[in-house]
Amino acid sequence: MCDKPRQMDGFKTCADVEKAEAEGAFVLYSTDPEAGQAKLVAAFNKAFPKIKTNYFRLQAGALYAKVLSERQAKSHLVDVIQLSDMGMILDFQRKNGFVQYVSPEMAAFKPEYKSKPEGYWTWGSVIMGGIAYNNKNMTEAEAPKKWEDLLDPKWADGINVKVSNSGLQHGIWYMLKPLLGDDYFRKFAAQKPRAFDSYVQQYDRLTNGQDKLIMGAQYSGAVEFQGKGAPIGFVFPELGVPAVSETYGIVADGPHPNAGKLFMDWFLSPVGQAALADALALHSPREDVPPPKGAIPLTRMKLLIPADWDAFEKDRPSFAKEWDRIVGARR
Repeated sequence: MCDKPRQMDGFKTCADVEKAEAEGAFVLYSTDPEAGQAKLVAAFNKAFPKIKTNYFRLQAGALYAKVLSERQAKSHLVDVIQLSDMGMILDFQRKNGFVQYVSPEMAAFKPEYKSKPEGYWTWGSVIMGGIAYNNKNMTEAEAPKKWEDLLDPKWADGINVKVSNSGLQHGIWYMLKPLLGDDYFRKFAAQKPRAFDSYVQQYDRLTNGQDKLIMGAQYSGAVEFQGKGAPIGFVFPELGVPAVSETYGIVADGPHPNAGKLFMDWFLSPVGQAALADALALHSPREDVPPPKGAIPLTRMKLLIPADWDAFEKDRPSFAKEWDRIVGARR
C-alpha cells in the first residue's frame, strides 16, 4: 500500500486517478449474470464518468479457459477478473496471472479472505447454495428440509442444478460428499437432474413451473427473484449450506492498469460492496457492509466453507467427470 492513500468519495485509493481517467476504459471478466454485472460497472462509471466500462461473462471453468487462452496468445483484453472457484484463482496466481496491488481497502478483510502475500486477490463476496422451491406450487411444509430429502423419488425429473463449470456447484459437491456419504450423489443421479449454466435459467424454470426444485440454489439468485415478486421459497438445511467465494484480482498486463487499481479500491470499499449487493444481491465479506436488501446476514447461516483450497483444486477433475456423468447431456 502507498504511504499516503488519496481520499475519494467513500473510499481510499493508491491508484493514479488522472492516469486511470486518461486510459478511459475498464474491462471486467466475471461469472455473474450479465444484467447484474452491467449494473455494477455502471455504478463505477457513475463515480468515474470518464472511464467507459465493459464486462464479459462465462461460468468459472469456461471463463478461466478463455483468459488462459488469451494470455497464451498475448492478447491482453481484461483488467480485473472474478472467478468463483478458488482452485482456479490459486492456479492463476502460480502462473503469475495477477498483479500485486495492496489496496487501502483490503485492511477491512480477514486474512483468510486475501492472498498470501496480500494484494494478488481478495474475496469480493461470499456465495452459498441451499434448496429453492416455488412457494406458489408447494407449501413450506411440503418442501424438502434436508439435503437427504432431495433423494425422494417424488422429485425425480424435477430438479435442476448448475453445470460442472460452476465454482459453487463444485463447492456443494466437495462439502456435502464427506458429510452425506459417497452414496449420496450416486442416488441423486437417479433423480435425473437437469444442469444449467446460469442461476437465472434455474430460477426462471422454477418460477414458470418447469422444475420443482433447485439443488444447490444460489441464495443471491433467490433474493434477486424474490425482490422481483417471483414465488421463490428458500431452505437452509440444518446440516449447513456450502459456500465459496467470488474472488477478484487485477490481471497482469491488462490494457488499463490504473483503471484496474482504481476499480479494485472502489469495489472493495463499503461503497463498491454496497453497489455489488444492490446489483447482484451478494453478501460482502466485510463486516461493516449490511446484507443485500431482503437477505439474511451471514451470521445467521451455517456456512460450509472448504478448509483446504489446494485439496479443493485437486478435486476438480474428478468432480467434473462425475458431475457430467450425473447430469448426462441434459443441459
